[in-house]
Amino acid sequence: MSDTPRDDESEVDLGVSLETVATVVDHIRAVQGEDTNERDAEYEDEDKVSDEDFDEGTLATFIDELNEDEQAALVALAWVGRGDYEPEEWEEAHRLAKERGAGTDTATYLLSMDMAGDLISEGLAAFGIAIEEVER
Repeated sequence: MSDTPRDDESEVDLGVSLETVATVVDHIRAVQGEDTNERDAEYEDEDKVSDEDFDEGTLATFIDELNEDEQAALVALAWVGRGDYEPEEWEEAHRLAKERGAGTDTATYLLSMDMAGDLISEGLAAFGIAIEEVER
């Protein structure tokens, strides 16, 4: 990856904004991770309302409202994070995710993946983008 020069750090068009990816990752982790309640208790005044309001149904609606390219990008990022594809194979992964996702429920697919938030985060990391550094 370091052999290919990049004009800027947002070199590859992922087909979805980094803010959207970060939002999905944060909320998938909150929905899938039961131990986040202990962490949330520490920040009760700041985070309580948003975490309680953003349940699995709300997350599914958020993902369903994304366009086809954005949904395919989330799936493709999870596949890259899982090691099914390399960053250099992004266009193929995105194309296949789009083909397979046609007429299906992307939110259900992602939420059925173990540690989907981590997989999507790892997918971004493969492109040199740290999810922790994405502004929300």
